Amino acid sequence: MLACTATRAGRPRLARADAEMANLNYPVLVTIVLLLPMLYFGITSLAFFLRSFDDPIVTRLLRGLFGFCFLAASLCCAFGAAVFGVYGHGFVAVGLGAVAVCAAVSRRWFLLAMDAEFRARDAGDRDAPHRIRRLHVGGIAYNAVQLVVVFAVLPALVPAAT
Repeated sequence: MLACTATRAGRPRLARADAEMANLNYPVLVTIVLLLPMLYFGITSLAFFLRSFDDPIVTRLLRGLFGFCFLAASLCCAFGAAVFGVYGHGFVAVGLGAVAVCAAVSRRWFLLAMDAEFRARDAGDRDAPHRIRRLHVGGIAYNAVQLVVVFAVLPALVPAAT
């Protein structure tokens, strides 16, 4: 129901019910923002299957991708947890807060493990590129789990946004 009333300035003003509906759309918008770094990581990380991890430039790019995307995911999830908490979706807020903490901890773990493997590769360890590839695949798997968790929350949000 779209009901508008005119203000003194002649501009239309949304009725109270429509203004409340506009406020309920924020959780859906925040969910879209949450998905952006995860989808970006999922798409860009696939390109690293085309290159060998013997090249230091490729591994530096991979480390930068992991660092940026995991940081963005943790910040976006923390922001999302705050927004959902404000709008009274406590269960979703707690879940996103847990995802944010896991992303921050995983970021640190992945970057430290990558740095150790880069040092081993540079010192002449011939198996280090294979272990870097395993870290790469592990990061993709972790990101997929994050996406599944966020997508699992979406059905709970649809009734709240309508």
